Amino acid sequence: MAEQHNILVILGHPAAGSLCAGMARAYAEGARHAGAQVRFLDVGQLAFNPLFQGYGAAQPLEPDLLAAQADISWAHHLVWVYPIWWGAMPALLKGFIDRVLLPGYAFKYRKGSSLWDKLLTGRSAELLVTMDSPPWYFRWVTRMPGHHQMKKAILEFCGIRPVQVHSFGPVRSASADRLALWVEKARQLGLRRGARSAPGKPRPAPVTSSPSP
Repeated sequence: MAEQHNILVILGHPAAGSLCAGMARAYAEGARHAGAQVRFLDVGQLAFNPLFQGYGAAQPLEPDLLAAQADISWAHHLVWVYPIWWGAMPALLKGFIDRVLLPGYAFKYRKGSSLWDKLLTGRSAELLVTMDSPPWYFRWVTRMPGHHQMKKAILEFCGIRPVQVHSFGPVRSASADRLALWVEKARQLGLRRGARSAPGKPRPAPVTSSPSP
């Protein structure tokens, strides 16, 4: 019997009634319906200080962030659902990433080297990203700064790959029917992912209580 797929859906939009929230919940429902084990993490509902003080500061992780690290360690597949604001993710989501993906948990620099160890290998990711700009404009004019930041500078840096990106927009001018279509597409993406068997045990990541200097 194939091992069940562990999927963590991370909602990075701070508004509970947003399009992103509807898409995130639809994805989770689809994946559960297909037989996956799904956990849902709403960053806007977590109790934590999103103002990262730097790796040298004494900033112990709040209980919600420790639980988030445990959820990431548990997952085979991470689904990030968030909007593009000013070319990148919302500040709240960036603060969450700053506080959670710490050295010693997500990566580790090698002493005397510019290289690093990727501590979250064995996991894949999917990005469901909404935007007011047409996706073609974000791709060809602004050159997708938010996508590159999340995919290359954050997730792949920590060993999470492959990373698949789905762009939805423009939201501002979208009809109710188109918005509903995007929510349904998220559900279908969850169904397809949830139907897959687990790719193997994800590499365990240590849980940290404070940043390493």
